Amino acid sequence: MTARAADRARYDRATAHLDAPVAIVDLDAFDANADDLVRRAGGKPVRVASKSVRCRALLERVLAREGFAGLMSYTLAESLWLARSGFDDVLLAYPSADRAGYAELTGDPKLAAAVTVMIDDPAQLRLIDDARDGGREEVRVCLELDTSLRMLGGRIRVGALRSPLRSAAQVAEMARTIARRPGFRLVGIMAYEGHIAGVGDDLRGRPLRSRAIRLMQATARRELARRRAEVVRAVRAVAPDLEFVNGGGTGSVQHTAAEEAVTEIAAGSGLYVPRLFDNYTSFSGRPAALFAQPVVRRPGVGVVTVLGGGHPASGAPGPDRLPVPYLPEGLRYDSQEGAGEVQTPLLGSPADDLLIGDKVWFRHAKAGELCERFDTLHLVAGDTVTASVPTYRGEGHTFL
Repeated sequence: MTARAADRARYDRATAHLDAPVAIVDLDAFDANADDLVRRAGGKPVRVASKSVRCRALLERVLAREGFAGLMSYTLAESLWLARSGFDDVLLAYPSADRAGYAELTGDPKLAAAVTVMIDDPAQLRLIDDARDGGREEVRVCLELDTSLRMLGGRIRVGALRSPLRSAAQVAEMARTIARRPGFRLVGIMAYEGHIAGVGDDLRGRPLRSRAIRLMQATARRELARRRAEVVRAVRAVAPDLEFVNGGGTGSVQHTAAEEAVTEIAAGSGLYVPRLFDNYTSFSGRPAALFAQPVVRRPGVGVVTVLGGGHPASGAPGPDRLPVPYLPEGLRYDSQEGAGEVQTPLLGSPADDLLIGDKVWFRHAKAGELCERFDTLHLVAGDTVTASVPTYRGEGHTFL
């Protein structure tokens, strides 16, 4: 029996009492992945990206482990909810225009002490002040640095379109703007190198493209390390009490941690290890989060149909955004139908061994987005469900 076949047998036994659709997290794999992130961080704390987990019980579990400290959230409403729930170090990784949320933040000393907001434009400071509604609490602020690689005088860009702040001079000027404005305190810098951390460099069957990606990423790492160090020096001249410099992501943990200027690493997807993280030479993890759909039809030889399963991930549309049939091994989509909202035909010889009601296990393309489809995660240890915990959705929250 292969390791994957053994996992399938475990998951089927653990969830035999549960009807599909059902979502699980394999705790042995989750904990092993957490250990690997800490090892790769080389002694620097790992801030957990809540977007990639979206389950309070699992956020609490990972933060209880040595080597993890703080959360990186994705909306202001989520940040406030987490702070009210007892998480005392929440970095909002994206700017917000949530005026009601800012009024709540600036009116509550506990929330203001726990939440740090993201800024890259003076207009965002004005929006917060306009939203205060009498709230006088000082707002903790983090500046985001653009990490994209620019070549040929800027005519070629590799990386996400995020912050407009790129140079040390630009970031330092924004730091001075914050220092001059009452009611705000600059506490951190964030720089997320998605083109390094979030792009696999070992694409199956595409050796030339894989080599080109590795070359691009090596160039980008060198350029960013130099520029990030310059930015940190310039900002510390304005704000010498800067608390943290955050960088990285699951795919770049060890590289970012090697930079002296970086004080903490961000990661989250590496806990679940979705399918988009199968193509890296620098690390490998164990798939920890899966969902199962039930077989409801057997249309013919080598074909079964499962209920639903059409859960695409965000990003540029393409086949790599679809969940992948994982267990049993050897199933694939019908190219004319793909993954459907209500039903999904699956092709391959393993289909002939599946019966009506059997489970087919899938891996989502991304990590936390799976939790937008399920209100409960069943936590599996060995071949037993040890607990069933709510996702954000299960607690009545869909923050985006």
